Amino acid sequence: MNRLFYFILTTAFVSILLSACSAEAVRKDWLIDSQSFRSEVSVSPDGKDLTLSNGLAARTFRTAPNLATTGLYQLSAGQNHLRAVRPEGCLVIDGVSFNIGGMAGQPVQNYLLPSWIDDLASDPGSFQYTGYSVQRIQKRFEWARRTEWMSQDADWPPPGIELILHFDAPEKRPVKGMKAHVHYELYDGLPLMCKWISLENHSGRAVVLNRFTSEIMAATEGSTHVEIKDGWTLPNIHIETDYAFANAVYDGEEAHTVHWVRDTTYTTQLSYLLNTPCLLEVRPAAGPEQVIPDGQTFETFRTWELLYDSYDRERKSLSKRKMYRTIAPWAMENPVIMHVRRADPESVKQAIDQCAETGFEMVILTFGSGFNMESGDPAYYARMKELADYAHGRHVALGGYSLLASRAVDDETDVINPRTGQRGGFARFGHSPCLGSKWGLEYFRKITELYQVSGMDMIEHDGSYPGDFCASEKHPGHRSYPDSQWNQWQIISDFYKWCRSQGIYLNVPDWYFLNGSNKAPMGYRETNWSLPRAYQEIIERQNVYDGTWDFTPSMGWMFVPLTEYHGGGEAATIEPLHEHLDHYGQRLANLFGAGVQACYRGARLYDTDSTKAVVKGWVDFYKKYRPILDSDIIHLRRPDGQDWDGILHVNPALPQKGLLMVYNPLDVPVEKEIDVPLYYTGLTGRAIVREQDLDANTYRLARDYTIRLKIRIPARGYNWYVIAG
Repeated sequence: MNRLFYFILTTAFVSILLSACSAEAVRKDWLIDSQSFRSEVSVSPDGKDLTLSNGLAARTFRTAPNLATTGLYQLSAGQNHLRAVRPEGCLVIDGVSFNIGGMAGQPVQNYLLPSWIDDLASDPGSFQYTGYSVQRIQKRFEWARRTEWMSQDADWPPPGIELILHFDAPEKRPVKGMKAHVHYELYDGLPLMCKWISLENHSGRAVVLNRFTSEIMAATEGSTHVEIKDGWTLPNIHIETDYAFANAVYDGEEAHTVHWVRDTTYTTQLSYLLNTPCLLEVRPAAGPEQVIPDGQTFETFRTWELLYDSYDRERKSLSKRKMYRTIAPWAMENPVIMHVRRADPESVKQAIDQCAETGFEMVILTFGSGFNMESGDPAYYARMKELADYAHGRHVALGGYSLLASRAVDDETDVINPRTGQRGGFARFGHSPCLGSKWGLEYFRKITELYQVSGMDMIEHDGSYPGDFCASEKHPGHRSYPDSQWNQWQIISDFYKWCRSQGIYLNVPDWYFLNGSNKAPMGYRETNWSLPRAYQEIIERQNVYDGTWDFTPSMGWMFVPLTEYHGGGEAATIEPLHEHLDHYGQRLANLFGAGVQACYRGARLYDTDSTKAVVKGWVDFYKKYRPILDSDIIHLRRPDGQDWDGILHVNPALPQKGLLMVYNPLDVPVEKEIDVPLYYTGLTGRAIVREQDLDANTYRLARDYTIRLKIRIPARGYNWYVIAG
């Protein structure tokens, strides 16, 4: 009777808690108003169950006979993503595998009933749960924010709760005396969790952590099929780690960490061959093979789990963009950038002066300019300091370009192919220096020294570390193949975190946002800039339209070659600028109208007063509307050259709730009525719409939160409409 009473009490407690949270999530849309969704940890009346919840997402745990996750809920969608119990993680230490927590004995793997949990058994050979602690979320690293480039404030660290689950190792070698801590962060205002493991060594000797799996989730299937299938729909969860490097857009598999695999223990699944990818394992491809001295602690990388509440593409994209603003808020820094082609003082000062005159905020000494970040010469540092001081005197930031991984250095330095024992044929770019080589360690020392002495503000780090392994056993920064990827990732991410702490802006064409980088390519093919100018205009808008499914406007850069780039001759080139002012103005309208900054590469921003007026006019436009232009984009019509195209910026927290940008690629004016979706502006009754600076008109919102708006766009031109409540 006593056991039945506790089962009913616990089940009722969890049911009431989750039902209340789900009701709150339905009443308020967190993508419009997230203020009421606060994170907390609650305990069931019998003390057996923990719940980490913020009203949008919840993770539940049973704490006896050992700890295991028993539910992963998307509350507004009413979805439990968990179908079976698994360990909280797995560690391979000195060649021996140990689970952290977990329980066994579930009768089927298709679903989990509360009535089964008391009958599950603990493995005495796994790390055993001892208790928990709770604290506010802590900073991952320091951020010296550049508020002059940000249109919106951001909390750092983000608000929310960290739940830490404590485990003791079993009484057996090699782990006797060790402790594991499983960390869960839950963020206020969005259905997002973060997980990682820390391992304390109190064994009395050094141990080697050969492998780890920091998340093991038996998830509800995203799709089910009896027969063989090449492609599967995965569970509706975005999984991302900060152990990422190789792509301009995040891809967990490419980044070697996120693995949706077959679950061969799930013998009652629909797939006859047990092929359903419904078991999530988050782990490095190899290693980390890290030595943990006695008394020291090792931390795994971090894994973020965003629980989508819909399959709608725009809503999923908005959810992910809100995630990045929360956990990588430095990506909201969005300076207006020029790339100057020459690094001699006269050319740099001219670029700085033109930036100051037009409102540009940063000068980058571009690739091929002659800037040498690896100089190591104190006299060179002094010259760079003079230029940085000159730029700062004109309220302009100064930085430069360096190529890292996509080049060869020498036999001693480059990553070694484990199959041949030689360099070449193994690295992502064919050849690449190993960051753990003597050259690699010296490279980072020199860069750090240059920026400390010169006070420069920005690094464009091209061909950043792409995740290469290295089989060398002679490099001082790693021992052999298994630890080489982890150690190189640690070197580059520590450097980027240092840059973040110093306020040094980072353009990095790989996915280092969660380790401190500010911006990556929005998405373009460089050889397209050799096409005729008219082609470039439309393709540029396509790139922005497509790129902002994954990026906020401030996260991605584009490229404007003011001088010839990759060929194409006069037909592709903007210089002389005043002779192609209509095209130059269209490019400025494309980019500033999207809130997307480009690298304007050339010797100058303007060549005549009329050119200067056009450039300054668009910079002034951007700065006037900066908060709404830096806000989220709703995708209306993709550019195709056959009709109008457009995007809608939205932000319910601003007085200007929306800004509609529309473009016309045709040789005749466009006048037509379009439906403008205003749901994500937060407006519910009426909208006040102003065409540029003309008189405002009031519109009633339809039941689907749209208004019917007549737009006017001149031939081969653009227009914008500002929307308020």
